Amino acid sequence: MDEFLDQGDDLLRFAVFAGVFLVMAAVEFFWPKRKLIASKGRRWLTNIGISVTAGVLIRLMATAIVPIAAVAVAFYAEDHQIGLLNHAPWPAWVKVAVSLVLLDLAIWAQHLASHKIPVLWRLHKVHHADRDIDVTTAVRFHPIEIGLSMLWKIVVVLVLGAPPLAVFLFEVILNACAMFNHANVALPGWADAILRLVVVTPDMHRVHHSVRRREHDSNYGFNLSLWDRLFRTYTAQPEGGHQGMTIGLNTYQNEEPSKLGWSLVLPFRRPPSRGQGS
Repeated sequence: MDEFLDQGDDLLRFAVFAGVFLVMAAVEFFWPKRKLIASKGRRWLTNIGISVTAGVLIRLMATAIVPIAAVAVAFYAEDHQIGLLNHAPWPAWVKVAVSLVLLDLAIWAQHLASHKIPVLWRLHKVHHADRDIDVTTAVRFHPIEIGLSMLWKIVVVLVLGAPPLAVFLFEVILNACAMFNHANVALPGWADAILRLVVVTPDMHRVHHSVRRREHDSNYGFNLSLWDRLFRTYTAQPEGGHQGMTIGLNTYQNEEPSKLGWSLVLPFRRPPSRGQGS
């Protein structure tokens, strides 16, 4: 299993990513929640272009700091007995379960920090500037933010001593859940109510993309809905309703966020005053 993870991590993760992406894109097409306001073709090219640029950056980082992938770091920690779980006398399945939960908490905390720390917000607002939210918004993260996120996961994996299998599963689950909860899909109310007891649903996460400050600073989870309830950052529904809410940032309610070049240089522009739309 370890050899399989070490050699097939990228290929299998891409296969799962592509499969979930295509499924969610199809569901969006047949059962959309909201009518999109921006050109879908242009937005998709921009959002996917940002993701491809981020992928190139990660590859360059991997060339300079070999190996940098979180799974590879988990193997290193295991081989050198680094991290708390590598010294815990627990069954392997317990270590995997604990790692999945704590890694999810770490990503929740990183997301919270990206809204509260100004320099991180400048990067993260590339994600929030999208005026529509659909499956491609899940990959619309500035390349530098993706690089910092990878470094954060490496630190967490080393401190925790998470098993390679747990890290691999977490990466797959995180990517799939991000595409699911960003998707522009209309789940039945009863299904949403049941699912959000455990995981973040599209309706729950869409609130986080509202231009309203109170809604924007809530629902930070990507996978488990537990953390927002536990830390009192949970908002059930948008004040204006899912059809009436405005998505994006107040400052950028124009065509600019649909442009690739504009989106990539957005963090380096002089920011407006830090209101909800900044």
